[in-house]
Amino acid sequence: MRILHILSQHQVTGAETYAITLADQHIAMGHKVWIVSDTLNTPTQATYIQQPIGNRSWLQRMLNLIKIRKLIKQHKIDIVHSHSRAATWIGYFATRFSKVGFISTVHGRQSLRISKRILDIYGKKVIAVCDNIQSHLISQLKMEPAKLCVIPNAIDFVAETGSINSHNKKILSIVGRTTGPKGQRTAELISEVFPLLLQSIPELEIRIIGGELKQLPPEGQLKLYHLQKAYPNRVQVIGFVSDLSKWLNESSCNIAAGRVAVESLLCNKPTIALGEADYEGLVSEKNFKACIASNFGDIHAQVKRMPLDYEIIRQDLLQALSTPSALPDEYTAKIQTLYDSQKIAERVLEVYRSLRMQMRQPKHIPVLMYHKVLNEERSSKHRIYVTVKRFRDHMSSLKRRKFTALTFKDYLSFRNESRPLSEFPKKPVIITFDDGYLNNLSLALPILQEFQFKAVIFALGDMAVRNNAWDVIKGEPEDLLMNADQLKILSDAGIEIGAHSLSHRDLTKLSEDEAYHEILQSKLNLEQLLQTDVVSFAYPYGYYSDSVKELTKKAGFQIAVATDRGGMHVEQDLFEIFRVAIFPSDNPWKFWKKTQNWYRSYYKRKRAQ
Repeated sequence: MRILHILSQHQVTGAETYAITLADQHIAMGHKVWIVSDTLNTPTQATYIQQPIGNRSWLQRMLNLIKIRKLIKQHKIDIVHSHSRAATWIGYFATRFSKVGFISTVHGRQSLRISKRILDIYGKKVIAVCDNIQSHLISQLKMEPAKLCVIPNAIDFVAETGSINSHNKKILSIVGRTTGPKGQRTAELISEVFPLLLQSIPELEIRIIGGELKQLPPEGQLKLYHLQKAYPNRVQVIGFVSDLSKWLNESSCNIAAGRVAVESLLCNKPTIALGEADYEGLVSEKNFKACIASNFGDIHAQVKRMPLDYEIIRQDLLQALSTPSALPDEYTAKIQTLYDSQKIAERVLEVYRSLRMQMRQPKHIPVLMYHKVLNEERSSKHRIYVTVKRFRDHMSSLKRRKFTALTFKDYLSFRNESRPLSEFPKKPVIITFDDGYLNNLSLALPILQEFQFKAVIFALGDMAVRNNAWDVIKGEPEDLLMNADQLKILSDAGIEIGAHSLSHRDLTKLSEDEAYHEILQSKLNLEQLLQTDVVSFAYPYGYYSDSVKELTKKAGFQIAVATDRGGMHVEQDLFEIFRVAIFPSDNPWKFWKKTQNWYRSYYKRKRAQ
């Protein structure tokens, strides 16, 4: 994949570190990456192109727009990823009316101008770096929840061995920019908090790391001057450092927000979470979730900036410096898992792939759900069958209208770039059968082969289940299921075999262990039987929950299908794919309607699902 990141900045920001971490991880995975920004301060393997993206004059905006469009065309860019307000504006208009995917990562609160609500310039996919940003975008910018996902900062962190035990000093470090709201917070601490700390703890040394003195608000510079004069050599302005983990490790306690707070915690240092928006206090088991949600104080869901209670901050710092204690190991492990740069890069790449497919096929892909194919009509309560004649008519209709039948494995091969998107069919359809009835082999397969169509058959993983007992007890006629040899014949004929659990039990009514066994063992049994990967899963009865979906992902499936629920597009949720049920009453008109791109929207309006 070919990826272009756009930033607007004049000093090191969390967005820069985030973008470069992603870029270097994706380059290591074999992708090509470019970064366009006013400045770039951190070394990277990506190709850097300097451009004054942060210059918001209309003339420069137009020049920036022309430059980005040229880069997209020249390098055949697949995804444009923006990381700031100015960059988002450029990226949106540069990709407008094209098949290039545009995505934004939102690192902070956005302005609430009415133009932002009228014109959604953030792209078809938006990444929020914490839960509070997601809440802010949904509640205040009225952003569609389906396009949002929360993926935290990617941190490629290796702890340095510090020298904290080589002296008797207590070192308090405040780390962050000295400009903007963070600079204002630093100025407040210099004025209201640090004097008492220096007076109370004679061995205390305070370090201001990450920004230059001249960038502090004027009142902050003046207060700092008087503080340094009153306490010589005990208050230092270190400025930008490239070996941040070393400085964090040397400190007795760190005041930080965002990714720096995470790095401090990974150094096992007492960490005071203070960001642009809020004060979370000393990070502990008690406030851990709140700290994660606010990106350690940087983002409040409803308000821009909370006033500080200086007395509480002084008391928290005195406690942290006098009786330092790190988070328990289990929380450090959670942080390492949550912010691991390789895992974050993989999650972001998954968003890229989803957007890339959505741009290539923006309309709903019909996914048809059959069960049985019978020679004749029959009395049936559920009517989950079609006759041979009706099935042939359906396949003839698809062929006549130039549909191409895909399997889910086919779809994933395009999505995962093992097949070029240029070969993706113009009119795709996915034909599925649930339960694995013997008549799928004897009656459906010959018709599929007649029209050169592929299909997906969801079979049970327990070969001892020989019929549809779950329906027979409800008064349905008995129908035989395929055995192992018969499933192999289908698989060898190019039919994808997916899993439908072990024994067709309602997974939502089972314990977590029972449900996971039904899901995982069905995959393992079918893979052993067929000697091929089983990548797709159909929820029995179409019943599922969030926990069942998570168990399905955990079992290693890449796709799962529902029945009458699911996203408006396959890529909205690969584990909740909408299928349209096909019945014996589906005449040519009804079948035509059910295979239209607009049918999913029509169904939602009609059924509210």
